[in-house]
Amino acid sequence: MTVLMAGCGDLGTEAGLRFAAAGHRVVGWRRSPDKLPAAIEGVAADLTTAALPPIPADTTAVVVAIAADSPTEDAYRAAYVDGLGNVLDALERGRGHDGGASPSPLRRVLFVSSTAVYGDAEGGWVDESTTPAPGGFSGRIIREAEELLHRRLIGTGIAPVVLRLGGIYGPGRTRLIDQVRAGTAEAPAEPRYTNRIHRDDAAAAIVHLCTMAADPGPVYLGVDNDPAELGEVQRFLAAELGLPQPASAIAGEPSRGGNKRCSNALLRSTGFEFVYPTFREGYRAMLAGEGFRHP
Repeated sequence: MTVLMAGCGDLGTEAGLRFAAAGHRVVGWRRSPDKLPAAIEGVAADLTTAALPPIPADTTAVVVAIAADSPTEDAYRAAYVDGLGNVLDALERGRGHDGGASPSPLRRVLFVSSTAVYGDAEGGWVDESTTPAPGGFSGRIIREAEELLHRRLIGTGIAPVVLRLGGIYGPGRTRLIDQVRAGTAEAPAEPRYTNRIHRDDAAAAIVHLCTMAADPGPVYLGVDNDPAELGEVQRFLAAELGLPQPASAIAGEPSRGGNKRCSNALLRSTGFEFVYPTFREGYRAMLAGEGFRHP
């Protein structure tokens, strides 16, 4: 099969390499295609513009893995809503809606989303059946993009697949480790659950959902098996590094991010297996220097 990676940063590149290793042709769209490894056919493309390259005629799956240029509302809208819309416009052109071209073999479009669409659940569990209730502009805009994907693909024969990823960590994503090392990490005074996934497992999940024989569902949660309390993760890292335990924040101070526990049961029910089922395995691999971040 031919796979188009619309957005080929660190996560997209890792997924693309895994598609290529499985024997598939991979085309990667990004602004600086010269940075892509040889296994991915790089094509210059700015997803925030309407002037996107033609979709390869034999494309079977498209992965839309977009990242905002900055943490602002305008940047999120330009990336997730406008960017996804531009990709869908390019797909529509490629299917002959404006010139009678032969229909493509495209069967799945996977959009990399975020668990931010759920907002704060006060420590409760959420899964694919939970109604999204984003608390900030990032979750709200990403949710809008999800709805756009499903709306545009209704009746086309193309299956829309949304993969809502938790916080991605892994090679080069060392913010929490750096805070523990610097002694600036503060454990929340009240339990606050966090949901994460190692970059390699996130990439593997993308490949799995695009290539599995069974028809995928419309939404999956991409998180590991342990929605761990943040203080527990900080204490684990301190112990692994042989450093003092982090101080506790003052009671009543607002915490950063949502407080929810995301279930990955649906993803695992498809046969997907995690290499890093909890933060412990993933962070130990990072501390051992395993892997690297793609430019």
